[in-house]
Amino acid sequence: MDSMSFFETYHVARLVIIFATAFVVAFAVMPIWIALLKKMKLGKAIRDEAGAPIMVKLHAMKAGTPTMGGLIIWGTVLAIILAYRGACYVQFAPFCSLSFLSRAQTRLPLGILVAAGLIGLLDDYLNAKKIGPRGGGLRMRVKLISYTAIALAGAYWFFSRLEWDFVHVPFIGTFHLGVWYVLFFVFVMVATSFSANETDGLDGLAGGTFMTSFGAMAIISLAQGRIDLAAFCLAIFGALLAFLWFNVPKASIFMGDTGAMSLGSVLAAVAMITNTALLLPIIAFPFVIESLSVLIQMVWKRIFKRKLFRSSPLHHHLEAIGWGESQIVMRCWIISIIVAAIGVILAFIDPTRLSV
Repeated sequence: MDSMSFFETYHVARLVIIFATAFVVAFAVMPIWIALLKKMKLGKAIRDEAGAPIMVKLHAMKAGTPTMGGLIIWGTVLAIILAYRGACYVQFAPFCSLSFLSRAQTRLPLGILVAAGLIGLLDDYLNAKKIGPRGGGLRMRVKLISYTAIALAGAYWFFSRLEWDFVHVPFIGTFHLGVWYVLFFVFVMVATSFSANETDGLDGLAGGTFMTSFGAMAIISLAQGRIDLAAFCLAIFGALLAFLWFNVPKASIFMGDTGAMSLGSVLAAVAMITNTALLLPIIAFPFVIESLSVLIQMVWKRIFKRKLFRSSPLHHHLEAIGWGESQIVMRCWIISIIVAAIGVILAFIDPTRLSV
């Protein structure tokens, strides 16, 4: 085996081990977490929001299902990163070689993952305890300000610390935005996180879409030589796969804001690091459609004084017209796989990708 083949085999084996570790840890801990949530009576409260009576009726039976499942997803990633990094400090070579915490690739995404996850955790807790407006949870403006602040911190790190202000336009080239990069970064992260949160409305829907998106980002990261970032994405992928075991219909636990908002935020961060932010709407197309359906519904009601969809986001409209929950979820997964593959292919065949 030549040196290059050994190098490639080593990294593939390393990535597989990291993925498997995340899956096994999350799979082992999730039943304990579900039992604890049930004991503490931290179940989902179905918000009776104005203009969404159909959704409330369709999902009334899900009230009380344990939420905050996303904590195990990002908590698993955090735990294995710290464990492998800690092995380096005690000079335990086998585990140290698996460490994928690096300043240039994964330190910022990890910070965003945990920070956004903690805000979502608070929102989920208030919802479960029915503390706050419209049945419980943080006010929308509080959430918007909080996640914008996280995005600003990430933008500052990129722009000031890494001196990164360029955006790649597929098949055209890479352009410097100067200080406007900060606004672009904030928009991408906030839009992605809230779009992902809109998608988290059916058992397995957001989880499956996140898996294909992070899988695509892992492939792109690996192709760019960002091994640690690829490992980070695969760790999330593994934890998500374990979560889905308990989240597919009929769900034993929900992801909650602590999962959807954190994963949406970090997905955007990974897209910024790989400079594929303009491919993200393709890779994560279901998130885009779900978010657009909400915006279209709002504008339609304001202009025409009536609804375009029976309910929004789109998955609730499909439920209302008779589609089964599993049918919606499975078809969304199929679409997710297709668009993620298209996004990866576009990233690979882009003749200007060398300028990324």
